[in-house]
Parts: sequence; structure tokens; C-alpha cells
Amino acid sequence: MVRVPKLTRAEVAQAVRNPLQYIAERWTPSPRSVRRAAMTSIVLAVVIIVAGGAVRLTGSGLGCPTWPKCSDESLTATSEMGLHGAIEFGNRMLTYALCAVVGWAIIAARSAKPWRRSVTRLGWAQFWVVMGNAVLGGVVVLVGLNPYTVAAHFLLATALLTIALLTWQRIREGDTAPRPLVGKAVSQLTWLLVVAAGLLIAVGTVVTGAGRHAGDSSDVHRIPIDWKMIAQLHADLAWGVVALTVALWFVLKAVDAPVGPLHRARDLFLILMAQGVIGYVQYFTDTPEILVGLHMFGSCLVWIGVVRVLLSQRERPVETPQVPGPAAEQPEPATA
Repeated sequence: MVRVPKLTRAEVAQAVRNPLQYIAERWTPSPRSVRRAAMTSIVLAVVIIVAGGAVRLTGSGLGCPTWPKCSDESLTATSEMGLHGAIEFGNRMLTYALCAVVGWAIIAARSAKPWRRSVTRLGWAQFWVVMGNAVLGGVVVLVGLNPYTVAAHFLLATALLTIALLTWQRIREGDTAPRPLVGKAVSQLTWLLVVAAGLLIAVGTVVTGAGRHAGDSSDVHRIPIDWKMIAQLHADLAWGVVALTVALWFVLKAVDAPVGPLHRARDLFLILMAQGVIGYVQYFTDTPEILVGLHMFGSCLVWIGVVRVLLSQRERPVETPQVPGPAAEQPEPATA
């Protein structure tokens, strides 16, 4: 048994007034623990995206027909709601798990020594995005799975994934001014790749909003656009992203760039190839649910790959404290 220390009234008041500071004064996590907290946030951000896709693909979007309660009479799913209610309610519970993980990341970042305000702010940014997306998820249910709100729900989840990746990167680097590892032209080509990948993901939400997976078996409104036409645009954008990735790799090779950006561009190309295979197979097989789910998971990997390519092109070395060496011994003055 561990003896619980007695707290004075002043300590209790301090803990209530500023709990993060109270914890930080009494706990110092290891750098490995802080990195684990940030990585767990990334994993949960991907899980919440895939789980949301599972809700849609199983037709469970209105399994809980209202929000914030699951029904007018019950906060949780009931047996009468069946499997769809359980799936939708389980997805809602994942939001609480994500809040807990993000909270852990905030506490770990605040308690780390030395305290880095920029990392803590990124943790709080994740928290507020999670809260905003939870409210938007409720709106999605209340408006009967309107495809535009569903698309916004997915894009906001992707924004959460982006911030989680930035948090992970900032933990692993210092606070000095970023130093570019490539030239301006290469950086501009990379930003063009980022914009194209963002458009690819955005158009992908339109494909979903116009396709046959409405998210529920009832008559759900769809985006009034030809599904095959927008799917073709999505494929064209995908090939554009592939072309930009290949061009970036060759440019990095030509300018003798560091191995980091080269490897990240190579990794992105391989992810795009796998994602393209899944995309074409699902298109020609009438979009089976399992392949659509894999494609959503692949979209997360594509965006992770794009962000890693961007972040690999600059560095922020970790500053090491200057420890003064021992002073040289002075000869003793000669005595008469």
C-alpha cells in the first residue's frame, strides 16, 4: 500500500485553482512518456476516423436517433435499438476515450521539464478540435446525416490528425527557429503537393456524399451530383498527387537533399500506390463496404505521409545546455 500524503487547505485550493500547475510541480514525466502520449493521440485520431466510417458503412448513422442522449428516454443504447444503436453509441464513447488521451498528452506536456508552452498549446488545440467535432457530430445526427455536415465532420477529424502530428513533431525537436533543409523552389513544390492532397481528400468526401453509402437505411439526402463524374475527378486528383510526389522525389535527388526528405517522399509514393489499388478495386466492384473502410484508413495514411514530407524539410535542433569546464589551475605565487 502506498501512503497517501495529507494535503493542506492551501494545497487543495491550489489544485482546484490550477490543477495542471499543481500536477507539474509534483510529477515530471520522462521524455519517452511524453512521446508516447503524443503518439497515442495520433493513433486515436486515426481510430476515430475509421470508426466513423464503420458507422456509416454499417448503416448505423441514426442508430442513436438523437443527441446528446441516444434516444429521448435513454442516455445509452438499448436492446431495442439493436446492432445499429450499439455501433453508433460505441462510436460516441470513443470520443470520451479520445478526450482522455488528449488530456493525458496535455498533462504530460505541461509537466515535462523544461516546460514548453508551444507543445502545451498544441495539446489544447487538439482538445478544442475534439470538442468542436463532438458538437458537429451531434448536428450530423440532428439534421439526419446531411452529407455536407458529414463531410465537415470528416474534415475536422483530419484537422485533429494534423495537429496531433504537429504535436508529435514538436516534442521531438527543439525550440530554435526552424532551419530549412531544402531550397525555396523545393519548398514551393512541396506546398503544391500539400494543397493537391488536401483537395484530393476534400473531393473524396464529396464522392462519399454522392455515393451509395448514405449511412442509414432510411431515405437520406445525398449530394445532387453524378457520382461517377466526381469519382473520376477524385481519381484524376490522385494521379496528380502521385505525379507531384514523383517529381518531388526526383528534385530532391537532383539537389542532393538529406535522406530524411527523400525517404518521406518515397514512403508517400508507396502509400499512394497501395491506396490507388484499393480505390480502383472498390470502384470496379461496386464499392463494397470493407474496401471503402480500407480506403478511409488509407486516406489517413496518405495525409500522414504528406504532412511528414512537409515537416521533414526543416529542422529545429535540440539545444544542449553549455556546461562550463573545470577552470585551469593557476600556479601558486612564489614565496620569498
